[in-house]
Formats: sequence, structure tokens, C-alpha cells
Amino acid sequence: MADSGPAPALHIGPVRLAELLAGGQVSAVELADQALAGIETSQPTINAFRLVRPNAVAREAAEADRRLRAGDRAPLLGVPIAIKDDQDLAGEPTAFGCAGAFPPATEDSDVVRLLKSAGAIIVGKTNAPELGQWPFTEGSAFGATRNPWRLDRTPGGSSGGSAAAVAAGLVPVAVGSDGAGSIRIPAAWTHLVGIKPQRGRVGARTDEGVYGGVSTAGPLARSTADAALLLDVLAGQRPDQPDSFLAAARRDPGRLRIALSVSAPFTGYRSRLDPRIRMAMDGVATALTALGHDVVAAEPRYGLVGLNFLARSAGGLDGWQTAVPDVDLLDPRTRHNMAAGRMVHRPLRGMVGPTARWSERQVGRIFDRADVVLAPTTATGPPAIGAWQELDARALNRAMVSACPYAWPWNALGWPAINVPAGLTDDGLPIGAQLLGPAGSEALLISLAGQLERRERWPDRYPPDRAA
Repeated sequence: MADSGPAPALHIGPVRLAELLAGGQVSAVELADQALAGIETSQPTINAFRLVRPNAVAREAAEADRRLRAGDRAPLLGVPIAIKDDQDLAGEPTAFGCAGAFPPATEDSDVVRLLKSAGAIIVGKTNAPELGQWPFTEGSAFGATRNPWRLDRTPGGSSGGSAAAVAAGLVPVAVGSDGAGSIRIPAAWTHLVGIKPQRGRVGARTDEGVYGGVSTAGPLARSTADAALLLDVLAGQRPDQPDSFLAAARRDPGRLRIALSVSAPFTGYRSRLDPRIRMAMDGVATALTALGHDVVAAEPRYGLVGLNFLARSAGGLDGWQTAVPDVDLLDPRTRHNMAAGRMVHRPLRGMVGPTARWSERQVGRIFDRADVVLAPTTATGPPAIGAWQELDARALNRAMVSACPYAWPWNALGWPAINVPAGLTDDGLPIGAQLLGPAGSEALLISLAGQLERRERWPDRYPPDRAA
């Protein structure tokens, strides 16, 4: 593992890069050129990107340098960034992991508009599994995206391309989306900070009509402050204000009550927590105790929160079906899931409101005893490339729920959650832990993550040189 020596420039996060750009120590054109060169070199191995925009990037970087010389200090001005291929970028297709000839989008999504307003240079769109369904990033349309820590392993999904791009240092920060852990799972498996914001915090993708409101866009970054800066931008607020998420990343959270939870919610499938991940959770709990927090074992009462998740998400794939030019090119498992979702969505959709209120009360009781819940992000480490590729729809659903049973309840609830790095296994694979909070608690979770990072120094650790 290469964990010492100077970091490549794009391993430096957007907070520091913005300072360097403003001070003239580096230019937007230089950063853009480095990003494009790294992407080109890494595509045959890591394969993080679905499309790259070299001509547009060159124009936008030159314009960013002109604005910087004129004194413009937009928060991400000149910083290269990647977006997941579920976001509309005017003039480019939005394939979201699917095969076929997609027409170019006619306008930008809310997320893209916010990034452009902040001065970010969108270098390209990252790979995701078909319609974001799976915690691995493989598909007939683009092949396999690989984990920079171990090229024979998946970086996770569905924001696997965004996670791989940041972990490999191809971009300093990226946007993902999280509908059942799709930011937090790849963040865990690539040693990143990944934030799932509160429902409604970010743009139109949190609308109740998109996967029933379980999915939201959010940041993937190497450090808490870098993720917080991007979240400020995505939330449409100024990072230089004292109540910003970036300010929270630098603030001591005070003494907190933290509930250590390792029991998986009921899913109908058996799940076994890898002993190495269980040991890593104890390590995070020990670090938090050393920081002065009160950590006790306590489990949220999840009850039937799964019913709310199913009621919200069952018809989610239907919204994409009309956007796919050739449904016959979809993975048979996608078509199976579409049909199954249609079958259960109608009888369940009236249960969203009542089950939401019940679940919020039931799960929320944990916050009478604790300020934050600490839980595993996944039950296992990252699977091998192709490990699940031959499974049929039912077997795949069983395998992925067994490997990743911990993240999805917070999507049903709509509450914020953060993955933080929790170390490496003995064979060099990253492990993640979740910090989970009640409604609207992003600032508290970010503050706690930043404090933990200052002790554990996650950004000092890099993937092996052979991958990056």
C-alpha cells in the first residue's frame, strides 16, 4: 500500500485546490489537462467513465482561468469534477448504465446547474449499473468498473464509477446518488467519505416521483471537508458562511451519545457480518470513546421499515422505462425487476404515508438515548469482479441484500447518513462505517466525521500505485 510521499495533485481535494487556483499556484487548464490525461490512461483498467468531454472541458477551463484572473471566487471555480450518469447534462446522453443510443439531454439537471453556478468543470459522466439497481458497477453497455484498491474487485455501486474516479485520483471529488446505499456502499469499499443528505436537501432528484423519494444526490470525496464543500454547493448554500457544512467539518461536535448498532434490519434474507468488519466497528467505537464520546451498544427498532421502502421504491424503475430507447437491450434482471415492481406498486403505494410516520416514530426512539448511531456500512468487503454477474434476478437480490443490509433504512426514512473509512482488511480491502442521524442532522454528522478524521487521518492513505 502506498500511504506516504507526496499525493498526486488531483488527490488534493477541492477545498485546497480552490485555494491554489485563487492564489495562482495552479491553473484550471493544468488541472483539466491532468484529469483528462489520467482518465485516458486509466480507462483500460479502472474504467470509471461512461463519457468524457475533452473539448468542452478545454473551453470551460480557459474561461475559469479568465474568471480567476478577474477576481471571481466561486467556490468550485476551475475544479474538475465528475458526475454520475443519472444526471442530465445538456448536450450529452443520460444512459444510466443502459445500452443503446440515447438522445442528448436538452437541459441540465438541478445538480448540474448548481455545479456550473459554483464554477466546477464537469469532466465527464461516470459508470453506474443499469438504472442504479446493484451494489456493483458492471454491465453489457460499458464492461466492468474496477476498484483502485484491488483491480479484481468491484468499487461497489451504484455510484461505483464516481467512487473509483475519486479513489484513483482522477478527479478530486464526484457526485453520486444514493437510493439504497449507492453512495455509502462504494465509499466504504474505496476508502472515501460519502454523504447521503436529508431528503429534499439537494435538487430535483429527491422529488417524491423519483424512486419514491428514496434516492438523493450527494458527494464522494477523500476528506470530510471536501465532501462538505460539495454538499454546500449541491444544497445551494454558501460554504463561506458560519452555518455551512464546510464550517461544520471544522467544528468540534461536543460530547455526544453514540449508539453502536451491528444488527441488520429484517429483510427476509440471511446476512452475516464479516468478523473483520465487526472488529473494525469496535475500532471506530474505541476511537470515538478516546475523543470523549459516550459509546454504548444499542439497536434501533427497525420494525417494518422495509415495507415503507418497498412501497416507495417498487415502481421506481417504471419511470425510466420510457427513457430507454431499446428495452430489449436491458439486462433480463432489469426487466424482471420492472415487472415485479409494477405488480406490487399499485397495492402498496397508499401505504407510503402511514408507514413513513410509523417508521419515523419507531426508529426515531433511538435518538431519545443517543445523538448518533454508528453502524456498519456493509456486511462484507467488495466482491470480486463478475462474482454476481451470472446470478438470476432472485439470486442476485438475495446476494446483494445479504452483503449490503445496513444502508437502505435511512433511504426509507429520508434522514442523513455518512460513510467514513474504518480501515483496511488484512488483504488490503477498505471497510466503511456509517454515522446515522435524525432528520436534518447533516451538520452534526459532518462535525463528528471531521473530528474522527483528524484523529484517524484517512486522507493520508492511498490505493496501491499499480491501480492509481
